[in-house]
Amino acid sequence: MTMSNSLSRLSLTVAALLLSSLLGCSWLPDKTDPTDGWSASQFYTEAQSAMQSGNYQTAIEYFEKLQARYPFGRYAQQAQLDLIYANFKEGEPDAALAAADRFIRTYPRNPFVDYAYYMKGLINYSRDTGPLNRFVPSDPTKTDPGSAKQAYDDFSTLIRQFPKSRYAADAQQRMIFLHNNLAAYEVNVANYYMRLGEYVAAANRAKYVLEYYARTEAVPDALAVMTRAYIKLGLGDLARDSFRVLQLNYPDSPHIPDLLALLNGQPPPSKGFSLFGLRL
Repeated sequence: MTMSNSLSRLSLTVAALLLSSLLGCSWLPDKTDPTDGWSASQFYTEAQSAMQSGNYQTAIEYFEKLQARYPFGRYAQQAQLDLIYANFKEGEPDAALAAADRFIRTYPRNPFVDYAYYMKGLINYSRDTGPLNRFVPSDPTKTDPGSAKQAYDDFSTLIRQFPKSRYAADAQQRMIFLHNNLAAYEVNVANYYMRLGEYVAAANRAKYVLEYYARTEAVPDALAVMTRAYIKLGLGDLARDSFRVLQLNYPDSPHIPDLLALLNGQPPPSKGFSLFGLRL
């Protein structure tokens, strides 16, 4: 027997063994998914158990499989609703919002659809409370207010469409908090423009606060920015008008001594205009 014949037979033997192995494996039962054969109620029970244990990733997996295998019926509806909360707790806000929108779109007349609207607001409200902010909290009045504005709109939609919802009172309180934060953000922007020497932009931003956030705690600070911006622009009459409003409505404002001195052409008592801890 030649060397070439031996190699050929060896190759054929190896190929036959590999083929036999592959064919044998194809007949083995697939035991990779332990949920095979589960009923809709079993999926839901196990998913709820996972949520109660704080294992939200497993709960999400079970809820999604329940919907895929049993797309109709009360368990599928409830699973889609619970997916909102499970994704929210798992730290997946985009997936949670997508689940909420999908539930609202699919079941607009469901008796619990108000919960989906409420969760949309809560998800956006909580956008800035990620793991990093638990250790290094950020000031929500100095960060991009996009999520805060969206949360405010979400809560507003809930209250408008479901004024008797069990979530309406909580949504209202969160809206007040968001409204105050959004107003403070606008004043921070106005203060930033002051530091840049963009006095017209600063005055306009402060005016925006007075027009759209008139009942917030940021109003006296906005009046102070506006007064100083007008002083810098040489608009004495407008500066005195805004200062008069500040003095009449907020007589205890800490900005009054500095502004009064500036209006009189004198150095401010505090040796610098102070706003939110910044000297200008």
